Amino acid sequence: MPAPVNHLEERLQDSSELLTDILPAAITLAMMLRHRSMATWLRTELDGYTDDAALPACRQNIPGHIVAKSPQYGWIPAPVNDKQTQEYARVSVTEGIRDIEAFCLSCKKGSGKQVALAPEPMKELQKHINLTAQLAITVNRETYSGVVRITRGALYFWATSLIELGMGGERNSFKDADKSLAATLDTPERFLEMAVENASQLPVPGVRESGFFERMFSRAG
Repeated sequence: MPAPVNHLEERLQDSSELLTDILPAAITLAMMLRHRSMATWLRTELDGYTDDAALPACRQNIPGHIVAKSPQYGWIPAPVNDKQTQEYARVSVTEGIRDIEAFCLSCKKGSGKQVALAPEPMKELQKHINLTAQLAITVNRETYSGVVRITRGALYFWATSLIELGMGGERNSFKDADKSLAATLDTPERFLEMAVENASQLPVPGVRESGFFERMFSRAG
């Protein structure tokens, strides 16, 4: 007989397991417990956010670096100061966990992803730095991995809270009394806050680094 909550807690701490592969089981568990808010949030985390207004705070104002496109050298660091970096090099991460992990697995440590700078901010910044070159924001792989780790941490706190409430152990279903008792844990915002507050001490990994051949065949596919 399976122990779904305990198994979830274990998988979340396993660096070989992608969160993309864990989330379907977490969604099923949430539905078993009638945790509709958790299930909705987990589906959105997996597939991505279509409305910026619904983005959790931990996915907003993610820091990056301003880069400029050079005809000779491609994308290079733009001549901006710290204040301009703070003001303009911020992005909202709307991509789902599935896409974020795929990106992280496709690149090596130290690389990043370029995000287009909106037309008006780009014009303002070009004027400030007296540059006509195209500008963009580069967000590094570790930053994206950190977004995944916060989601993973929130899910970990949800699982451990369920265990503390007596929802662990082997079972195929939950009684109505169990569902009523666990109803107070149907709060994704609470667990996200816990993950952010304890970010440096979370016992869960980010996105593992893939090897050369894994990256090569992933791109070929």
